Amino acid sequence: MTYKEKKITEHELERLLNFLDSDEGIRIDNEREHIFVNKTAKRYCIDISKDTGDEFHYRNSVNETMNLLKNYINPTSEIVSY
Repeated sequence: MTYKEKKITEHELERLLNFLDSDEGIRIDNEREHIFVNKTAKRYCIDISKDTGDEFHYRNSVNETMNLLKNYINPTSEIVSY
């Protein structure tokens, strides 16, 4: 199975979160961590991966997810949908 990655902007992120399927995801890469966002049937799972390990956060809505992600997105972040 193969998948395609597509770079997206921060402005596209919220729209894509609204329509994210369970077999799709979003990755945010920056200097300190890698953030992976997936969606289950009922909530969003956000994995913040650092050198010290993974932190898992769960949010129930796009707004809650965006509020968390805004703390990790900076001008040099690369955002990719897959």
